[in-house]
Amino acid sequence: MQTEAELRRDLADCYRLFDWLGWSELIFNHITVRLPDRPGAKTEYLINAFGLHYAEVTPDNLVAVDLEGNVREGTTGQVNRAGFVIHSAIHAARADAHCIMHVHTTAGSAVSCKEEGLRHDNFYSALLYDDVAYHDYEGVTTRLDEQPRLVASLGQRNHLILRNHGLLVVGPNIPTAFNRLWVMQRACEIQLASDAGAGPNRSIPEATLKGVPATRVAGSGDMHRLIFETMLRRAGIRA
Repeated sequence: MQTEAELRRDLADCYRLFDWLGWSELIFNHITVRLPDRPGAKTEYLINAFGLHYAEVTPDNLVAVDLEGNVREGTTGQVNRAGFVIHSAIHAARADAHCIMHVHTTAGSAVSCKEEGLRHDNFYSALLYDDVAYHDYEGVTTRLDEQPRLVASLGQRNHLILRNHGLLVVGPNIPTAFNRLWVMQRACEIQLASDAGAGPNRSIPEATLKGVPATRVAGSGDMHRLIFETMLRRAGIRA
């Protein structure tokens, strides 16, 4: 299990990686990670301080907040209401959702606006077969009464398309969640590109989608960490 200091470093670096990839959205959207339990303390997670760009996030300015929205005593920084509503609900409901990532990428938001959503007819979307959930748009997510519906929509899946909104993934750690989001983002990009080309799209037989073990986001935790560290070096975030 990682320490809080290690999680702070990974999460801050992940925010900067998102910025390098062009996945940031002004001062909005969030990546959160659950913190190790502290004796006598409520469950907490780390989130970016509201008002900072992703490129400004550091290990020290990440905010520790509990599932009720209370910022840890002695911590400075505000928490965006929409980020709290979405992330606290999922952290509370899914013990395996140690990391949650939510983005408004152009490709992801565009696919979220399509009635059919994400089709499983390209290399990347095939990896997500039977692991994509959908949640209907209810406006900006700032109302607590939406939390149970959001949790119910996600269920036990790891990828969620917020209709007319954007993408969300969960994972047992930051590297795994990052790889899941990378695959989902690529799936959306390729779907949009294939729809722009001439001629009909070719489907993948359902038997193939169901029956081939490779048709999932592949790799062990070590593989996800390898990918994450490689991308951090490529972005110049780590040596």
